[in-house]
Amino acid sequence: MNQQIIILIMMLFAASPLFPGDLKSISQSADSIVKTALRDSTGYKLLESLCQIGPRLSGSEQSVKAALFSLDAMKKQGYDTAWLQPITVPKWVRGTKERAILKSGKGKKLKPLSVASLGGSIGTNGSISAGVIEINSFNEMKSKAGDIKDKIVFYNVKWDQGLVNTFNGYGRLAGYRVFGGIEAAKYGAKGFIVRSITTRNDNTPHTGVTYYNDTLPKIPGLAIGIIDADFLSNYIKKDPSAKVTLEMNCYSAGDVPSYNVIGEIKGKEFPYEILTVSGHLDSWDKGDGAHDDGAGCMQSLEIPYLLKKTGYQNKRTVRCVLFMNEENGYRGADGYANLIANDGKEHLLAIESDRGAYTPRGFTVEKDTALVGILREFLPVLRKAGIDWVETGGSGADIARLKTIKNLIGFVPDDQRYFDVHHSANDVFSEVNHRELELGSASMAILIMLIDKNDLIK
Repeated sequence: MNQQIIILIMMLFAASPLFPGDLKSISQSADSIVKTALRDSTGYKLLESLCQIGPRLSGSEQSVKAALFSLDAMKKQGYDTAWLQPITVPKWVRGTKERAILKSGKGKKLKPLSVASLGGSIGTNGSISAGVIEINSFNEMKSKAGDIKDKIVFYNVKWDQGLVNTFNGYGRLAGYRVFGGIEAAKYGAKGFIVRSITTRNDNTPHTGVTYYNDTLPKIPGLAIGIIDADFLSNYIKKDPSAKVTLEMNCYSAGDVPSYNVIGEIKGKEFPYEILTVSGHLDSWDKGDGAHDDGAGCMQSLEIPYLLKKTGYQNKRTVRCVLFMNEENGYRGADGYANLIANDGKEHLLAIESDRGAYTPRGFTVEKDTALVGILREFLPVLRKAGIDWVETGGSGADIARLKTIKNLIGFVPDDQRYFDVHHSANDVFSEVNHRELELGSASMAILIMLIDKNDLIK
């Protein structure tokens, strides 16, 4: 009986993904990945070079240069193969004018407001001058429907600083920027201004996409810095007849050629089973697009390098995909989804990094929730790069569109500073800490190694 019990216990340990002998080897590999990432800072150096190209708005010359830079970097990092996937993307041009001038009811020019045209907005075709009506919710807009015609709607909805999860805060406000023009146009507004969606109390405007409905008039839209948003709100309460003059020459230029960037290191045993890491290469045209999402791209590009540099022999193919046009169209993700739909390969996993290059916190699993419990067994290894938890949750805006991939995982760094810089001139390379970025790269490389080595996804 005792011998049977001993045999049973040995069988249970052998079946466990954390069999002690394997765990020691896995821990050593994880340590090597972390140390290599921190010492070499390869992703951080690549990001510096990427940011020197400038912001990478879809359809821009800089976005194409960024794709070519990334392709070259993959080759220099020792990828087995790397290529460009041609796609078409919408091109929107900010232009040289984005002005909003506040004037008193008597016509006295008071001050220029700190504003930025929203991505996809139409221009003003000269200038527009109108009174301002402040709106704090779409429900309030309905109640004031009769007062909106020929006015500029000012969405002055404030960030709830009481929320710990900043993505929840962003989610509550993004609709005013995205759909604000549609809603205001229903009631005859001439334009709209939206309070910047940010956690930082400064005067930098935060841009982002806005959409139109072809059945309604298109009206121009801008974001306004927080300090000037408060100033405007206070002033129009004292002087309700005040006006704002808008002047914008932004425009849409149709569809133009662009590229996704794809590279991989082949699997030694199962080359047709694909584990993907990803980010989006395009950015808004303010700042460098360092955190959103240059960092996620260079982290993803670094992961195959880290696995090779530390001597890990991947059984499955590890692929890096850098999507174009996440910010205003998802053409890159949709093009890639079509590419892999019937390619004869088994796409087991995609990880997305698109929350900035901050200290690693966790991973969210979107599809196969059973994977959550399995990965939690490896938290002692994942913690070597700062990962404390694995939960169910959304993965990423691009990979969520890849319906044929079996498992989707989102990389979740600390989020307290991300919306300080998001979609603004604050998003520059100097805002990125090299250790935080490299720990993010290491955490995802360790996750890929664990899944591949232990056959966690089949």
